Amino acid sequence: MSRVGKYPVEVPSGVQVSIADGVLTAKGKLGELKLPLSRHVAVDVADGKVAVKPTDTAAQARMMWGTTRSLIAGMVKGVSEGFSKTLEITGTGYRAAVQGKNLVMNLGYSHDIVYAIPDGIKITTPRPTAVTVEGIDKQRVGQVALDIRSFRKPEPYKGKGVRYETETIRRKEGKKK
Repeated sequence: MSRVGKYPVEVPSGVQVSIADGVLTAKGKLGELKLPLSRHVAVDVADGKVAVKPTDTAAQARMMWGTTRSLIAGMVKGVSEGFSKTLEITGTGYRAAVQGKNLVMNLGYSHDIVYAIPDGIKITTPRPTAVTVEGIDKQRVGQVALDIRSFRKPEPYKGKGVRYETETIRRKEGKKK
């Protein structure tokens, strides 16, 4: 039995959730998201709540039960509040800046790294050593943050590189004399 799927998703005021042709649509003040529904789950929208139930007792239905509920909860939160991830840049001379539709980063290579900002994602640099990724789709925000981090992952000796704000880097001891 799914521990996640059995709880209905609360729909806040200002968000409309509708189902048409096997596609769930969530509209809010920040935008609109769509989710194609699996045939293994039944979704009901009533009284400001979205309930997800499995259609049978097969393993696939039980797997999709909690997954679908979690995806719907992420959609509802995304169109009402949005998601954001903050990245910290550590290292001498390492910095980032937004120039038009590109994020330009100097990460210690012989050239600047130019990352094209995808549609639906907003990237800001409150400081030259901090990058904030915002959007309504949780998966895309996480993927863009991961792409930016992958340009220079933090190394364990000095901690230089791009890391998530909440990430802790396990440091290693250097060479001994």
